[in-house]
Amino acid sequence: MDALLAVEDRVRDGVRTHGIDPQLEPDAVRALVDDAVADVVAEWVSRDLDLLLEPVEIARHAFDAVAGFGPLQPFFDDPLVEELWINDPGRVFVARNGRSELTTVVLTADQVRDLVERMLRQSGRRLDLSSPFVDAMLPDGSRLHVAIPDITRRHWAVNVRRFVVRPRHVSDLVATGSLTTQASAFLDAAVVSGLNIVVAGGTQSGKTTFVNALLGCVPAHERIVSCEEVFELRLEHPDWVGMQTRDASLEGTGEVPLRRLVREALRMRPTRLIVGEVRQAESLDLLVAMNSGMPSMATLHANSAREAVTKLCTLPLLAGQNIASDFVVPTVAGCVDLVVHLATERSGARRVREIAALPGRVEAGVIEMADIFVDHGSGLQRGRGLPPHEQRFCAHGYDLAELLGRGE
Repeated sequence: MDALLAVEDRVRDGVRTHGIDPQLEPDAVRALVDDAVADVVAEWVSRDLDLLLEPVEIARHAFDAVAGFGPLQPFFDDPLVEELWINDPGRVFVARNGRSELTTVVLTADQVRDLVERMLRQSGRRLDLSSPFVDAMLPDGSRLHVAIPDITRRHWAVNVRRFVVRPRHVSDLVATGSLTTQASAFLDAAVVSGLNIVVAGGTQSGKTTFVNALLGCVPAHERIVSCEEVFELRLEHPDWVGMQTRDASLEGTGEVPLRRLVREALRMRPTRLIVGEVRQAESLDLLVAMNSGMPSMATLHANSAREAVTKLCTLPLLAGQNIASDFVVPTVAGCVDLVVHLATERSGARRVREIAALPGRVEAGVIEMADIFVDHGSGLQRGRGLPPHEQRFCAHGYDLAELLGRGE
């Protein structure tokens, strides 16, 4: 046995003896590691054995193995790693600055299972043959998704999405190049004025990060209630309640879908409703909330602002046969005020491609849209459009002419 394995065994024995939860009590584990390293190093030196690693390295590896995520822990400690995924035990990838790379980490199938079990320990979510997918949040706020055979061909597919940048305000995104100062000021005013905003884009385009930044503009006296499948939003707002869905139990009971969360949120006296991601029939409940005068935000997968609006006109039809397009289309036109579309460039940078307004008019079943800001390839520029509800901006002390200028 080498020195590292000896230290790990002693630390694990100490964890069991003292009843320590390694993820909740890292300081206690660190103390056990320090004691074990000191004892093992002294023993190895007295026996003239080769340590193979420096004591500092032994302590780090032992702590990662017991209280962290083993060989994956260096990626969790790296602030540049946005995402990591395992296709099979010998192929571990990470993404930095929007670009993926194959790492040198090689695991075994048992190590992958052990790591997933450790990641799920605090989530209360299960993964088995009856429930072959899991979506959960890790203690550091990262989002975990796992799929197992026979859904996958052979190996467990593990994906961890990290949130390395958490802007507190939409103005923080100007420095990253995601949008311009003028667009930032306009969105700040739109949020304060209570406009309904949908943030659209592809996977990993930064939708949740952008909503988090928009919510930093909400006045402190307002009450925010958010509904998500898995906790991803992290706000510093003084009056915020976050809720997430719950899977069914082994008996098939206790499931709490997103639609239920949206309906319950409306009973909690919110002044702002946030739906983490609209995928199915919960879109109808979101539109009903918007239609009742509840300022709301949501994210949506779409390739453009126009496609986002089209999708919003389609998803509510999943709520039942009694929901007709003749009801949904004018409701979307009258409820949704702004659509912000994000995209990831080839360089990996995330940018706002367009900010479009819905004036509320429908022609031949097609909702009219107006470009407030649009990127034609040379950066975000002011378009010709104007947002709806000018009186709301005025009521909150904003001058649209000053914010937007005359346009193109």
